Amino acid sequence: MLNTVTMNIDLLLDSYDYHLPDELIAMRPTAKRENCRLLIYKKSTGQIIHSSFHEIGNYFPKNTHLVLNSSRVIPCRLLGSKKSGGKAEVFILSNRTVLIKSSGKKHIGDCYKFDQGFEANIVSANDGTFGVKFFKDGQETTADTVMNRIGTMPIPPYIRDGVSDEQDKLDYQTVYAKEEGSVAAPTAGLHFSKELLDQLSCAGFDHSYLTLHVGHGTFAPVKSDNILEHKMHHESYFMGQETVQKLELARKAKRPIIAVGTTALRALESSVDIKINPNELYSTNIFLYPGKQVKSVNGLLTNFHLPKSTLLMLVSSLIGRNKVLEIYRIATKQGYRFFSYGDAMLILE
Repeated sequence: MLNTVTMNIDLLLDSYDYHLPDELIAMRPTAKRENCRLLIYKKSTGQIIHSSFHEIGNYFPKNTHLVLNSSRVIPCRLLGSKKSGGKAEVFILSNRTVLIKSSGKKHIGDCYKFDQGFEANIVSANDGTFGVKFFKDGQETTADTVMNRIGTMPIPPYIRDGVSDEQDKLDYQTVYAKEEGSVAAPTAGLHFSKELLDQLSCAGFDHSYLTLHVGHGTFAPVKSDNILEHKMHHESYFMGQETVQKLELARKAKRPIIAVGTTALRALESSVDIKINPNELYSTNIFLYPGKQVKSVNGLLTNFHLPKSTLLMLVSSLIGRNKVLEIYRIATKQGYRFFSYGDAMLILE
């Protein structure tokens, strides 16, 4: 009976709510990436440790293998106006698919204007997204051209109302970002500097990279009271030959594997029971929440996530919802900085 009651509570959306003072939402990262704070939770002992991120190597188990997401954020937010003059924001999801934020209904044929003579015309509509064609001074052009010329970084709306600047082009990108395709940063990796990664390698902590392109669905709100009714989004991922080999060796040697971020964990957990062909593109809509067993990792490095989010539910699948909320209360009292530019949390077995 107790297990049934607990499970029912864990499936209720309101069970993942918590209070966060506005001043704890980080508007900028720390001056040096690796100088943010780090909260370590050891599941086996229940111990909570407060440290700094640059000391993270002191807490990794011996021979830890880190898995990082090398996806690169694209400057996919365009700020412009409707023909009527009202403000408009176009968020590029792919070469011809966008989200549009503006007043009034959107119709096929609508035109949005941007700096330097760029335009976007709606050619189709589908379930909240729109197909568009881009033009430059009357000539059709590509989304890549538009983004490279006038695109801005897609920082979340809770950071300075989503208005990015030149500094965000550096801050909202991991130092190892390579493959372009994400519309949001895999934020757990933002804390690493190249120097810190080198130090960890020298200390015997190997690492490998996979690529999961973060889609806008990652931040889609859960609207149903029962979280099982939430429709999870799909995200594409792939692993190179070196990563596939390193993971096989790590698992054979029973080395601890730690996912750097929820995106890396989603890819690892989705592929744990299948044979991965290097560089083949896979898709996952995995939904992790309490009651789902996580088999692919021995730990997770992550940030502090929004209330009622699927990311908070994912972390809860590792250590339980009550423990996550307890840790978040402690982090709040200790003045940790939350969300994309905030501090980090390391969960260990």
